[in-house]
Amino acid sequence: MDHSLHPLGDQAILIEFPQEVNHSIHAAVQQVKSVLENEEPNWLTELVPAFASVAVHYDIRKLAGHSSPYEYVSNEITRILKGMETAADASSRTIRIPVFYGGETGPDLEEVADYHKITKEEVIQLHTESTYTVYMLGFAPGFPYIGGMNEKIATPRKAKPRMKISAGSVGIAGKQTGVYPIETPGGWQIIGQTPEKLFRPENEEEPTLLQAGDVVTFYSITEEEFKERKGRRK
Repeated sequence: MDHSLHPLGDQAILIEFPQEVNHSIHAAVQQVKSVLENEEPNWLTELVPAFASVAVHYDIRKLAGHSSPYEYVSNEITRILKGMETAADASSRTIRIPVFYGGETGPDLEEVADYHKITKEEVIQLHTESTYTVYMLGFAPGFPYIGGMNEKIATPRKAKPRMKISAGSVGIAGKQTGVYPIETPGGWQIIGQTPEKLFRPENEEEPTLLQAGDVVTFYSITEEEFKERKGRRK
């Protein structure tokens, strides 16, 4: 897939794809990340995938012998990615996330239903019957931007954001859905909450439950199940 390289500060390069949000571009982003991770150049410090780009951060100290670290890294990235089209697709995990919809933990469920002139039960059905893709993490530690939601429940953000949204809250913003990993202000339409912990800083190997490229499905649980599962985490 067509891409271009641009400087991003003095120690990073942005690999940019056509600025669209779709599955083919997401697959290309994940493949670029996988190929570079497998190559493991000694100057590479971090890869940050987004909707239609990958930021490649490099250690300028490892490139002291080169007159232009940017040109060197650019050439290396081009070389590494030449065989990308024939590389195997990056593997993805499937994560099932339980959600208690409505009630105090889903205060905007009725608003979403009213916006589309459907019932709250239909909103829940439409939200749980889709298979989703995590396109990127951002905004807050472990916050997943998740695509693939049925457009029948696509709903604009709230005109006035809330000052506090509880960790685990499941929301809708436009054509995306997402889960708040920590308590934070936010303007998404909150339709429910999961007892799962998305941000786990104590786990150094996997501090976030979800990663870009993961496949996600949501399923409905009762209020009793929600309280029981949440209680186990304490």
